[in-house]
Amino acid sequence: MIDLELIEECKRGNLQNFRKLVGTVSPFAFSVAFRILGDEEMAKDIVQETMVTVWEKLKKIRSSESFKTWLYKIVVNKCYDQLRKKKNKPESRADEKTWSYISNHISAEQSTSLENSETALIIKLLTDKLSPKQKAVFVLSDLEEMTNEEISEITGMSKRNIKANLHYARKNISEMIEKYM
Repeated sequence: MIDLELIEECKRGNLQNFRKLVGTVSPFAFSVAFRILGDEEMAKDIVQETMVTVWEKLKKIRSSESFKTWLYKIVVNKCYDQLRKKKNKPESRADEKTWSYISNHISAEQSTSLENSETALIIKLLTDKLSPKQKAVFVLSDLEEMTNEEISEITGMSKRNIKANLHYARKNISEMIEKYM
């Protein structure tokens, strides 16, 4: 939980409290960035960029209660930017060995003990074919367990578009899993 008084102190320029705030919110930001991008180093970079943006624009935030949503919005937008940059790079496809590895880990229900790199590989392979919006909605809804209202605030999408993007994301992921299992 984010302490509202801590946010107010940071808005007044208290650097010590900003360090505490960064320590509190960085795991949330990293979780979203990592799950959207599927790359630990890129996710760390996104978190750093996000914290710089937060420091620069924190005084402009209207209410401390909306801080978490505002933070997620910054992270998601920075991830969108990164995905657009990556779009020009050649697409990677998983071979049978990789899918077998994923299948074994998922079927054995050992996903909680997977390392970041293994988790990133699984998420990347399952979400590579998704559009950036589908990927963001899927991550925020199914992995971060946010409500449609929260996702709407973060992405700027209508609830109807969120449901549609989530439907197609789940459908595409299900088809890929069925194809390789």
